Amino acid sequence: MEDCNVEWTVRAIRGATTAESNTIQGIRVAVTELLDALEGGNQLDPEKIISATFTVTRDLDAIFPAAIARQRPKWDQVALLDVQHMHVENDLKRCIRFLIHVNLPISHPEIYHPYLREAKNLRPDRSVPLSHVPPTPAIHSAK
Repeated sequence: MEDCNVEWTVRAIRGATTAESNTIQGIRVAVTELLDALEGGNQLDPEKIISATFTVTRDLDAIFPAAIARQRPKWDQVALLDVQHMHVENDLKRCIRFLIHVNLPISHPEIYHPYLREAKNLRPDRSVPLSHVPPTPAIHSAK
């Protein structure tokens, strides 16, 4: 049972990655890795996620990232949206980005914004090797 005395706030978390290919499997691997890093790096219970907006570059159209997210434990009640990212010449290819809003205790430690693979070049200040991200918590074992 949650502590009723905990003060909560809404926080926004950004992140991005790249897919190796415009295939269902290529996008699935990238999105899964990104969401694992989000949850593990923030010790995030998906039931605290309010909404997630995914953007993809125009060279990715094999599957919606939200369709992949929706299959994860506890993500079936999250408001999800996919949109095509604005095209800018020479932008990163096969890029998947997200903006996620979550309810977190005010006392929650610093937010981890995962920027993985080639997307780490978008925000070097927020990029850490995936090996430094804690594993996804055990809260995913049951739906």
